[in-house]
Amino acid sequence: MNIKSDKIWLDGTLVDYENATVHVLTHTLHYGYGVFEGIRAYRRSSGESHVFRLQEHIERLYESAHILGLEIPYAPADLEAACVETLQANKYPQGYLRPLVFLGSEAMGLGALGNRVRVAVAAWQWGAYLGEDGLRNGIRAKVSSFNRMHPNVNMVKGKICGQYVNSVIAKREAIKGGYDEAIMLDTQGFVSECSGENLFMVKRGQVITAAYGASILGGITRDTVLQIARDLNIPIQERGFTRDELYTADEIFLSGTAAELTPVREVDDRRIGSGRPGDITTLISKTFFDIVRGAHPAHPEWRHAYSSET
Repeated sequence: MNIKSDKIWLDGTLVDYENATVHVLTHTLHYGYGVFEGIRAYRRSSGESHVFRLQEHIERLYESAHILGLEIPYAPADLEAACVETLQANKYPQGYLRPLVFLGSEAMGLGALGNRVRVAVAAWQWGAYLGEDGLRNGIRAKVSSFNRMHPNVNMVKGKICGQYVNSVIAKREAIKGGYDEAIMLDTQGFVSECSGENLFMVKRGQVITAAYGASILGGITRDTVLQIARDLNIPIQERGFTRDELYTADEIFLSGTAAELTPVREVDDRRIGSGRPGDITTLISKTFFDIVRGAHPAHPEWRHAYSSET
């Protein structure tokens, strides 16, 4: 994956990629006290480019900052515009966006209160996060030895930079073990989410996922999946479930901005269902990709259209 682009939006100005630098004493680099988003832009079969659920992603960025007590020095509309400007400056008809809110280098120490709040928006070309073969045929996952954080340990509804160390160590463990992704349990032993995706299982025609009030990030793609399932009249349960329920699921799939909708064919060396993407996974996935890449007319409110030319 090549993350190099021509321009990055930094503190209100588009700068060359090589000049989008910060000091080594940047506070967030040391302590992880910052927030970020991942957003995808797609090109549809009509040739139209759109940012998928841009407003909801920017709203969540502000919610994450509010959770940490950070005041973003721009209005939400300014950052929505910055996302579009960054795509246009790089002439990207589709791509991945990374808004980042972080503290500057004015002071160090855990209690530093006077650091400047800085904002960047980068963009790059990112294909299937878990691989094209994973999208088509499903991935192999492993229940991690690391738990998803308890809500009393950290604030799990924020997309907070430092909290992703929890995900990184789980993901690295899984990859080193020969798996594609890590499934994380909460501290009570219930399935929470993966290192960077929400998880769904299908059993007897029902789509089942952890409740929003559990120790999960409230995924925007998760919300998209739930809405698509409602549109298709597929029954939904939001409840706790255990790893052995995963083993006997008919289907499992993951959702996330990077991962999009990725089937899971195996968990802990146990085949899931037929070992291939199941009917409900395939139907929801097809509908999702038809909406974002095709000509499906549903949910135009999810699409923020833009021209890839400045």
